[in-house]
Amino acid sequence: MDKISHDTLLKQLNWRYAVKKFDPSRKIAAKDWELLEESLRLAPSSYGLQPWRFVVVQSPDLRKKLTPVSWGQQQVEGSSHFVVFTHLKSLDEAYVERYIKEIATQRGIGVANLKGFHDAIVGDVVKGPRAAIAAQWTARQAYIAMGSLMTVAALLHIDACPMEGLDPVQYDQILNLAKTPYTTVAAVALGYRAADDELQHAKKVRFAKKDVIHYV
Repeated sequence: MDKISHDTLLKQLNWRYAVKKFDPSRKIAAKDWELLEESLRLAPSSYGLQPWRFVVVQSPDLRKKLTPVSWGQQQVEGSSHFVVFTHLKSLDEAYVERYIKEIATQRGIGVANLKGFHDAIVGDVVKGPRAAIAAQWTARQAYIAMGSLMTVAALLHIDACPMEGLDPVQYDQILNLAKTPYTTVAAVALGYRAADDELQHAKKVRFAKKDVIHYV
């Protein structure tokens, strides 16, 4: 496999910004979208548990309903694709067992061989100290997937805007999530920047490496 050059990667990381206005006439090609889907599916998570679900809102009517509960942000309706990041409200042993069975099936090993791994997970996030903050823990996992999506998008020259400026309770109601095990945490709008989005010409502002990276 060819390695992405340092120059290319750095160029795209600098090219990326949180788009404020998308060009609604430009749509992400199906082949590119399939790769973005895979960036979500293959995203890392603690224990590999994948305690998330990504809701791709295609319906114009639903997007219109989501706009006012997203602080009126244009990206909801103007973007090519709009992905809502949801996470499990809690973790139970049944979910862990489902995951263990999936490992056994895909790797061709016996479930019994994974008992130690199963018990470690259950003893931590189901019955252990992190069980009380399971929803916070699963939300943090969703943000890992968000980072993966946005990095791959930048490498494909696809614009994105991460959005926390939204009402999760209203999102859950509009998307019929309230009675499911999942709840909204954030969203990402994807597509292509509008020619008149002035922010694209602004210098990227970041602290110096010495201020944010500390070696010990």
